[in-house]
Amino acid sequence: MRESGRVTGLVLKELENFIKPGISTMDIDRFVEDTIRKNGMTPSFKGLYGFPASACVSINEEVVHGIPSKKRKLKEGDIVSVDVGSTYKDYVSDAARTYPVGKIDPEAQRLIDVTRDSFFEGLKFCKVGYRLSDISHAIQMRAEGEGYGVIRDFVGHGVGRDMHEEPQIPNYGAPGRGPRLAKGMVFAIEPMITQGDYEVETLLNNWTVVTLDGKLSAHYENTVVITDGEPELLTL
Repeated sequence: MRESGRVTGLVLKELENFIKPGISTMDIDRFVEDTIRKNGMTPSFKGLYGFPASACVSINEEVVHGIPSKKRKLKEGDIVSVDVGSTYKDYVSDAARTYPVGKIDPEAQRLIDVTRDSFFEGLKFCKVGYRLSDISHAIQMRAEGEGYGVIRDFVGHGVGRDMHEEPQIPNYGAPGRGPRLAKGMVFAIEPMITQGDYEVETLLNNWTVVTLDGKLSAHYENTVVITDGEPELLTL
């Protein structure tokens, strides 16, 4: 999983320089798939539950599961979330980032920053002895404390041989609930944060999830291992 996570992290890092106005969401998908395969791995998302691509590419009000398209071009001022997974020797890693496209509005950048910060707030509780919902609560407090909405309908999850394993990890909730964390647990922790309300709907393609109020949404995710000490981030 360390090796898989290294490549997933590499892909997301290299996208920082690849993403720019004028490219299509399909260009992003091809870049992701090519990079994963060049490193001797397979894209975890391709064909998963019937998903047609190697990356979920979601623009602006799209929260998750945007389907790449040749016709969908990035424009100056957009924000784009890219969710990626690599599989190596039957083990999966999962991570996501939200990127600015060219020069973006300061408020859009603040959303991206707070979404990332809320992940690291949750990470403080990824230690032996805490309970699962301590992570959830920390993410919610950071995001809502900045005036943002926290998506309820989609959550983080365990990850290992399968992309989605137990337990589910909401990005909201009261602390002190759920299983106690133990060494060796591996989670995909993924705040999905919006500028407005947390209500969402799924488009007619049955994949792409958008904010109901049309406000921007950002996504930040890493694969995290619980250890004896500080958590280990496999995808950063």
